[in-house]
Amino acid sequence: MKTVAEAAESGRRDDRDRGAPNFFTRLLDTPKRWGKFLHEVRVEMRKVTWPSRHDVFTTTSVVIATVAFFGIFFFFVDSGASWVMGRLLSMFKH
Repeated sequence: MKTVAEAAESGRRDDRDRGAPNFFTRLLDTPKRWGKFLHEVRVEMRKVTWPSRHDVFTTTSVVIATVAFFGIFFFFVDSGASWVMGRLLSMFKH
């Protein structure tokens, strides 16, 4: 019966023996695999429903308006919080 170390070494040896032919086989199959990948990409891209120019313009406008609104809102909230903290800290100064 093999010890655990002997079994592990045997497994590593088998992997090394199979590694070289497997590497070259995979290397030679690379153009075929790339071709298959690009074909699958082409098939999937045909299924994509792209938004119209009007949809893109509308959603972009909404995003810009929302970011501007929240930017202004948080500016005032931050300014107010800063003013309140300044007043509180000045009350406790000696």
